[in-house]
Amino acid sequence: MSTGSHGDVQLENEHFRVTQWTIKPGGVIPMHRHDFEYVVIPLVTDTMRVTNADGSVIDAALEHGVSYTRPAGSEHEVSNPDSAADIVFVEVERLA
Repeated sequence: MSTGSHGDVQLENEHFRVTQWTIKPGGVIPMHRHDFEYVVIPLVTDTMRVTNADGSVIDAALEHGVSYTRPAGSEHEVSNPDSAADIVFVEVERLA
């Protein structure tokens, strides 16, 4: 089953995991939980939809190169329902 998304791990060591994520138009990163604090670095300016575990929905505006962080324990699905272009971002998880 294709989700229309994929993650490519660029680096992983005892301190960090760096993954570049691509979400195709209509694609989704299925519901998941972040066990570590993380930083997102958008590589595009666009909007993605975040559906939280409690059912709340946020249309998150991304600005190319403008980073943001989220705490460990975040649980959500991330999708690209409205854009005709790929949503691309780098996620840096602090493992230790």
